[in-house]
Amino acid sequence: MGVPPARAKPRGGGGIGAAVARRLLDQGQRVVVTGRGEERLRGFAKELGEPEGLLTVRGDAAVYDDVRSAVDTALTEFGRLDTVVANAGFATHDSVAEGDPAGWTRMVLTNVLGPALLIRAAVDALKETRGRIVLVGSVAGFVPTPGNLYGATKYAVTGLAENTRRQVTEWGVGVTLIAPGRVETPFWDAYGGLPPGHLLTAGQIADSIVWAMAQPAGVDVSTVVVRPLGQPN
Repeated sequence: MGVPPARAKPRGGGGIGAAVARRLLDQGQRVVVTGRGEERLRGFAKELGEPEGLLTVRGDAAVYDDVRSAVDTALTEFGRLDTVVANAGFATHDSVAEGDPAGWTRMVLTNVLGPALLIRAAVDALKETRGRIVLVGSVAGFVPTPGNLYGATKYAVTGLAENTRRQVTEWGVGVTLIAPGRVETPFWDAYGGLPPGHLLTAGQIADSIVWAMAQPAGVDVSTVVVRPLGQPN
């Protein structure tokens, strides 16, 4: 056909999502990036030189109509959908015993409901292409941290990945959970700075995501945990 298929729909104009989009665009893939911030999305597209294969769609990962609209846009503009990447998420950086519940609803909806909505919106198109679902979880979804509700949301993503795999594998759809350790991203801004020690880069996590997406037909990589050397937990 001369034009690569629509390969992925990463979420967000920064951090890991932006790094994934860059990797795929460099490969000649066509990419839809979504996020809540219109200005941030426009800035990302401008930074990359407004590439022809990039579409940016404003929307909230926790609102099904927004997610469905983004999937429909990808299908309308590119004709098919091969991979979706659920990357939207954030932490309130507090505890269930001492934190402020005001921020918890948004975090739980974004981190847990968001990936489920994307799966629901995209699964029919992925059946047709025998595509792949990539969920970005966290080491926090395997290693408990005292009082950490963010970690509980990532435990939910870990479970969602396996539950989804068990259903969609019979349709030829793959599911991969990528669980990063400490990564140098805006995630740490609320802490006032990066934690000590070696951190992974967003680009290194993007490499893991793109590697999982590039597996040959018939290969389903289920879980990839990626930590920086020196991170004990």
